[in-house]
Amino acid sequence: MDRRERLDDPEEAQRLAMEGWQAQMWTALPGIVSGVNLEAMTLTVQPTIQGVVTNAAGDNEFVNLPLLLDVPIVFPSAGGFIMTFPIKSGDEVLVVFSSRAMDAWWQSGGVGRPVEARMHDLSDGFAIPGPRSQAKKVANISTENVQLRADDGETYIEITPDQEIKLVSPIKITIDAPLTEFTGAITTGTNPAYDDYAEFAGNVISEQDVVAQGRGGNISLNNHVHDGVQSGGGNTGDPVV
Repeated sequence: MDRRERLDDPEEAQRLAMEGWQAQMWTALPGIVSGVNLEAMTLTVQPTIQGVVTNAAGDNEFVNLPLLLDVPIVFPSAGGFIMTFPIKSGDEVLVVFSSRAMDAWWQSGGVGRPVEARMHDLSDGFAIPGPRSQAKKVANISTENVQLRADDGETYIEITPDQEIKLVSPIKITIDAPLTEFTGAITTGTNPAYDDYAEFAGNVISEQDVVAQGRGGNISLNNHVHDGVQSGGGNTGDPVV
């Protein structure tokens, strides 16, 4: 028995009663994903904060809390759009617990009565991906720009305060659309791995002048000449260097 329970102190007794009540009320816990069901948009989560139980000898010991099953995933979403992530076992999440039973809402949506009277229960959690323990912290976070990035920072989409958008990939960027429209100028940089070229599988149509400074094969596109030149209505020969 706790020695404080032997004290004839109403204030202490009330405080202990409140602590006991608080111990049964769940608000939020960090957790580690142990199972993923992206079709149902749910997770199985192991809470990372252990609970305390009293064993047969009357001693307190720490034990793992039970696995949280069918925890709905909170992906950022609204207005017909959603941002998803390929959550995997071992990822860290924050589980926030509903103050009332949310079974009916989870099954059918809309507004309705709770099917049970439970409150702040471990059965009513929502998993928010994102919290990072120091063991899984990400390095080199930008202090100026918004980024959607891989953990290693090698691939990212970035928006700057100067309203520039940058797409970076060490491998490839693919745009899959029946029509891609560019309203401004297009420039290509230098990348020795790809010989600094632009390749088009279809026709290239320009409504304005095409200005070229390089070569087409071994022919200068800027200053080439033709052989077989003759006066009158005849045609010149092929272009030469």
